[in-house]
Amino acid sequence: MIPAEALPLQPLATPDWRHQWRDAVRDPRQLLTLLGLESLASCISDAAAAQFPLRVPRAFVSRMRPGDANDPLLRQVLPLDDEDRLVPGFGLDAVGDAAARTANGVLQKYRGRALLVATGSCAVHCRYCFRRHFDYAGDTAAAGGWGEAVARIAADPTIDEVLLSGGDPFSLATPKLAELTDALAGIPHLKRLRIHTRLPIVLPDRVDEDLVAWLRGLPWPVTIVVHANHANEFDPAVDAALARLRDAGAMLLNQAVLLRGVNDDVASLAALSERGHRAGVLPYYLHQLDRVQGAAHFEVDDATALSLHRTLAARLSGYLVPRLVRELPGDPGKRPLS
Repeated sequence: MIPAEALPLQPLATPDWRHQWRDAVRDPRQLLTLLGLESLASCISDAAAAQFPLRVPRAFVSRMRPGDANDPLLRQVLPLDDEDRLVPGFGLDAVGDAAARTANGVLQKYRGRALLVATGSCAVHCRYCFRRHFDYAGDTAAAGGWGEAVARIAADPTIDEVLLSGGDPFSLATPKLAELTDALAGIPHLKRLRIHTRLPIVLPDRVDEDLVAWLRGLPWPVTIVVHANHANEFDPAVDAALARLRDAGAMLLNQAVLLRGVNDDVASLAALSERGHRAGVLPYYLHQLDRVQGAAHFEVDDATALSLHRTLAARLSGYLVPRLVRELPGDPGKRPLS
């Protein structure tokens, strides 16, 4: 029997995403109470929660299975004492962001592309996040009204694609996003815009009329890469948000991370690809874990990853099989593992 405190699990009556953002669950023990899992409180790391605070929208919590200590959505957000272990090979800058910085909030790792760290804010704090130690306070492209970041891209005619990342760019108010894209629109060599976001999955009401209107007015082809790791992250509200993005003209792709205890079995990976496709999203990348400090307990070894991927490829149509990749500092692109 779920205690009375579990009532807030019901989706909020208001569709306003800002209200839902403010109402996100931020206390790990409250999250466990909502799910009837108070017995797990002894596994929580207060140190990890202080360094990288829990944040999870109630819309996402509502998709977790009450009473299930192994729920794959819960595992992604709950700060466990496993995070306190210092494991060799796991560091603060797992993918070489510091070395790729070329201007305030601008990262250039691959030819022809520039990534803008648009904001440090995100609606959900995933415990495996490779930027969980990133200095967002001191290095985002929004500083100075985007001036330095836009100038850097304008000065390099080899850049034909801009990636908006973070944090999560959709955590910015739509007028702030429009301010950025209005500035980028004056750069003649830009041909494409890509947006990496988890908000349509964890907080689908963010995809509101203003956001859709902004997307429709952009002068470039737009690809939106969402991030779901498990089929249970989809529900009718997410489906509707993704449909609105498609109606705005965006191509939708999904990237996932292979995570121990979340999706490290063929059935889960197949269900993720099939459920995403049903929502109009094609699989893109299946990432091997970025080796960031605090996330070692999520790692799946390469031999297991390759075996899973081969079995997945034999089971699904080719267009439903994401590329298994790893990102390594200094590489000219994502490194395929199969």
